[in-house]
Amino acid sequence: MNIIEITDFNAPELDVYARLTEAQLLNRFDPTKAMFIAESPKVICRALDAGCEPVSILVERSRMTGESLEVIQRCQGVPVYTAQMDVLTQLTGYQLTRGLLCAMRRPPLPDFRQVIASARRIAVLEEIMNPTNIGAIFRSAAALGMDGVLLTPGCSDPLYRRSARVSMGTVFQIPWTFVGAEWEEMLHTHGFKTAAMALTDDSVSIDDPALNREEKLAIVLGSEGDGLAQTTIAHCDYTVKIPMAHGVDSLNVAAASAVAFWQLRKGGA
Repeated sequence: MNIIEITDFNAPELDVYARLTEAQLLNRFDPTKAMFIAESPKVICRALDAGCEPVSILVERSRMTGESLEVIQRCQGVPVYTAQMDVLTQLTGYQLTRGLLCAMRRPPLPDFRQVIASARRIAVLEEIMNPTNIGAIFRSAAALGMDGVLLTPGCSDPLYRRSARVSMGTVFQIPWTFVGAEWEEMLHTHGFKTAAMALTDDSVSIDDPALNREEKLAIVLGSEGDGLAQTTIAHCDYTVKIPMAHGVDSLNVAAASAVAFWQLRKGGA
């Protein structure tokens, strides 16, 4: 194993952890050099299982056992930077989750048609900007029967460190990609009906039997504050609501996604 003790905080090899923003890691000017940071052994292992290429590892010295050691052994030849926890806290600005980070090459995004090729249930995320919500939605999508996720350009990136961590690495298990403004037309062309999750005067209840009878259904979720755009709602085949009690007007988008995915999964009630 290529273990390197951290002695110089200014070493360029550590920029990826200490000084580059997530936007800089994305490197839109040269996608071939784009990277992301995976955090915690479970997330890193799921990224490795998906074929992501490790570049380097940053690990707390006392964590070089158990799950972390298994990760390191899977990344033979990759530099492993290590130091005591108090040193790493200075380096990264806050405590690591379970003491392990891995810088990885960003894989190319699949084409829209690859994501929906054999799909029956798709989640579409419109302008959802909170990385925690993105990660939680992916975790629910993977667990509750979604075959893929499509994101509009205003969404937070699923490979941002917090998103991937909150998702428990499911961002590496379920197909996803970003789509342009024509996503509704493209889904209709491929036989999907679209269901906008929104409260309107003509919303149908989420337990409407017609929804589960649809062979292909895209569940469309909107931003945390404003919800779905009116034009999006107007172009969808259904507008769907989750009935509320005790005067509650809505759920957080991540919570709403879990309810919707479970109820509308193929073969659901």
